[in-house]
Amino acid sequence: MPTFQSDGLTLNYEIVGEGPPVLCIHGFASSGQVNWVDVGWVETLVGAGYSAITLDNRGHGKSDKPHDPERYHPQDMARDAVALLDHLDLKQAAVLGYSMGARIAAFMAFEHEERVACVIFGGMGMNLINGLSDGNDIIAGLRAPSLEALTHPTARQFRIFADHTKSDREALAACMETSRAPMARADVRRINVPALVAVGETDAMAGPPEPLAKLMPQGEAFVIPKRDHMRATGDKAFKAAGLAFLSRTFPSNSHS
Repeated sequence: MPTFQSDGLTLNYEIVGEGPPVLCIHGFASSGQVNWVDVGWVETLVGAGYSAITLDNRGHGKSDKPHDPERYHPQDMARDAVALLDHLDLKQAAVLGYSMGARIAAFMAFEHEERVACVIFGGMGMNLINGLSDGNDIIAGLRAPSLEALTHPTARQFRIFADHTKSDREALAACMETSRAPMARADVRRINVPALVAVGETDAMAGPPEPLAKLMPQGEAFVIPKRDHMRATGDKAFKAAGLAFLSRTFPSNSHS
């Protein structure tokens, strides 16, 4: 798999398809493969005439995994995404993020607006601003000697997921300490690119999509019916809403 350098780290990425680029930024404890390829997003984007760029965030997948929490601020991870665009000689891309990836995409759209054609925040509503309440439980769960003793439901969920993806749990614990930094409400108001906020109907982790969308000058909300945080990622309705949004804001040749 191809790699690029950012901030002294070697990070992994993949590109599939031809056409306008969509940079896909995965969620916590996931990877480009698990978050975007396995659930059919890459196939969907390529089928609609886009090129899908997936990267493994620092601490994840096949990328370098520092154990220092200071290496996981969302601003730094947003710079990784920009470094990948630089590496590929792309002036601009649509950005699709899920959960932590949506938080990274938000910092990218705020601090590097000229690089972001439009942005989709999947699995991230008002908790972009309010923060994540379960973070410390998730960290404890990742560091627990075994799954058996874990009772906190979210901590159990992420521990099972981290073991399933064969993750470096210490790197993930470091990442969770700093990557969940909330974004200031005033900064969200200044994200002035077309933005779709898509959250599962029963997603308690993300917070509601509508109030977040309302804060942004070009924000719109979509509720993914009957889905929670873990099961909304590859949902058909989410994909359809995402493609409809992209066709309006960043059309591919097959849409024009």
